[in-house]
Amino acid sequence: QQQQQQQQDQAGRMKDMGREGRLSFRNFAESQLRREFKQEALKLCDLQVGALAECIKDEGIWAPFKCGEYQKDVNECMAVYNSEERFQQYKKDHQEDLENKPYV
Repeated sequence: QQQQQQQQDQAGRMKDMGREGRLSFRNFAESQLRREFKQEALKLCDLQVGALAECIKDEGIWAPFKCGEYQKDVNECMAVYNSEERFQQYKKDHQEDLENKPYV
């Protein structure tokens, strides 16, 4: 009986994994679009990201304590350019791309 329960549990996990794969497949194009959107936001925040990287390189192990202001600048920039409102507008502007995106 215990072996039968284990087999049922394993079958249930396999079914859940298959369902998860189908759900993520459905949203794959939007996921790709979001990734592209984030890359553009990072490019727009390149100055802040570069300053943070330089600080981290200079400070090494002390970076979490010494580079907080740079991290704050990056976060503020990304909050502007990587916001949900901007993504919704980006998605609207790229609706045709979203509909025609290949799923591979």
